Amino acid sequence: MAGYIESWGRGIEIMMEGCKEYNIPEPLIVEEQGGLSVTFLKDIYTREYLQTLNLSERQIKGVLYAKDKGSIKNAEYQAINNVGRTVATEELQDLVQTKVLKNVGTTGRSAKYVLK
Repeated sequence: MAGYIESWGRGIEIMMEGCKEYNIPEPLIVEEQGGLSVTFLKDIYTREYLQTLNLSERQIKGVLYAKDKGSIKNAEYQAINNVGRTVATEELQDLVQTKVLKNVGTTGRSAKYVLK
């Protein structure tokens, strides 16, 4: 009996490990009406999920643009967010460090960012 009890309560841990293995976000677990609701995110690049990563509204806008168009360049980030090159570069690099985007191409005008 001890072997069964030891495995009880590992369901959430197993789900988290599975999500990590398949490179999808951890499920959203919410207490509802005396129970738990578990939501698996098929499309991880939703506004709701991106907000859980503590991204700025400009960064979320940039990620959703990259999702829609396939990529985003620094100049496009500047245009959609009405910011300068330095701010755009810093915020895009932050998205790379948080592993939301990856940089492809070289530096300069040919550089672009795609979803990771």
